[in-house]
Amino acid sequence: MDWPGGGGGRRWRTRPPTPRSKPLLYLLISLPLSLLLLLYLSPFTSFSSSPLPSTSLCSRLSLSDERFLWYAPHSGFTNQVGELKNALLIGAILNRTVIVPPALDHHAVALGSCPKFRVSKPATLRATVWDHITELVRDQRYVSMADIIDISSVTASMVRTIDFRVFASIWCGQDIKKACLSSMCCSLSTIKPVSDLSDQCRSLISGLDTIKGTGKCIYTVEEDCRTTVWSYQQNADEELDSFQPDESLKKKKNISYVRTRKDVYRSLGPGTVADRASVLAFGTVFSAPYKGSQLYIDIHASSADLKIKNLIKKIEFLPFVSEIMRAGREFAIKKIKGPFLCAQLRLLDGQFKNHWKGTFSALKDKLKTLNQDSTISGTIDIFIMTDLPKENWTRTYLEEIDRDKKYKVYTLDERDDLVVGAAKGVRKAEMGIKSGFFPRNLDVQGAQGSCELGSYLPDVLLYVEQSVCSCASLGFVGTAGSTIAESIELMRKNNVCDL
Repeated sequence: MDWPGGGGGRRWRTRPPTPRSKPLLYLLISLPLSLLLLLYLSPFTSFSSSPLPSTSLCSRLSLSDERFLWYAPHSGFTNQVGELKNALLIGAILNRTVIVPPALDHHAVALGSCPKFRVSKPATLRATVWDHITELVRDQRYVSMADIIDISSVTASMVRTIDFRVFASIWCGQDIKKACLSSMCCSLSTIKPVSDLSDQCRSLISGLDTIKGTGKCIYTVEEDCRTTVWSYQQNADEELDSFQPDESLKKKKNISYVRTRKDVYRSLGPGTVADRASVLAFGTVFSAPYKGSQLYIDIHASSADLKIKNLIKKIEFLPFVSEIMRAGREFAIKKIKGPFLCAQLRLLDGQFKNHWKGTFSALKDKLKTLNQDSTISGTIDIFIMTDLPKENWTRTYLEEIDRDKKYKVYTLDERDDLVVGAAKGVRKAEMGIKSGFFPRNLDVQGAQGSCELGSYLPDVLLYVEQSVCSCASLGFVGTAGSTIAESIELMRKNNVCDL
């Protein structure tokens, strides 16, 4: 069973209700099914590699007491990390298992602009993400967010997670062989479902098709940043948010949105329609500060809930996995071998391509300061991470620095042995699979031959570069407005590079 091409899903028809006139027949049927549930379908206690008995997603989900949370990430990697943090937070508040997605291609999925009240609808985002994941699997480029970001400190006791591949294999019956990097994931292929529910999963989880009788199966959250700010224990439920569209925007765009603050627990927690559903599916859970408020998620550490308070503190900074951090430290120690400056220069993407002068100006000022520092003798080592290929440095300030004998410039590319080694380590570690629920009783050692493991290595260059920058003892110069620069500053603040 291959993954679907992502087209329109098949319509799902609910089973007709069991006639009340046959209670004995119902008992005879339900008793073996209940036993089967206890033996095979309690996924967070034990799980057999035997086939799942149900041929519809909702029936299959109903056989498990587990409740999941899905969301649709978007944009660049740093934004996706922020969304993962918010999903973990909401999952803990609502006592749901977070389905951890893969790292999406840069800007493969676009949200739009919350401040301009111009965003894609949640259902569209969910379908687009599903289709992009299909593409990543097909091209054998699937890498889980938890393969890159170490979430073990929170998944150990604070919130439950499950890798998307595990969820898709068990509940959607999808063949995930091409999404595997190593043997543990490959062992999932030994689960032989009765039927492939890929189209049904896409249709239901996206919410593009309204299907009668699925309310206890899937609940899709259609409120987005144009109308809603999710909060928790702030005594401001159903109050107007401080940020609203101004009158000129209302007239120009002919919009009438009103942003309301809603308590996520009261709206989607126990006693609500949403709480009855096995899968709660958000659109984006991205948020950012804006004009004294938050764009979509506003959950503070001031909450009286001690568990959530501790979780907020934990997820404030989630490091890269050890394979990536180790590679960055090794480059700093063995290649640069001394104090150095890191410059993160984003020059080609989006808003940054028209601001080269300002980006280079900050670096010039920093180098001027270092040149005047009497404690620094000899050449100044500079590690440069940039999206401008070195062959295109001609007639730029980067070429000027590279030729200046006062400086020694270091860079990395994906072919460097250290980067290749880190990628191999990430592939072997399989932290995406290991950090969440995984079925028991699967033959991990003997399963690798059942997978189509190619030569693909995850692209970890950007993450290794950030790790190198976290070790720069002469300072860091980042591109103004870049979320990558903000990520590096956070790494440096948390002293992740212990040289």
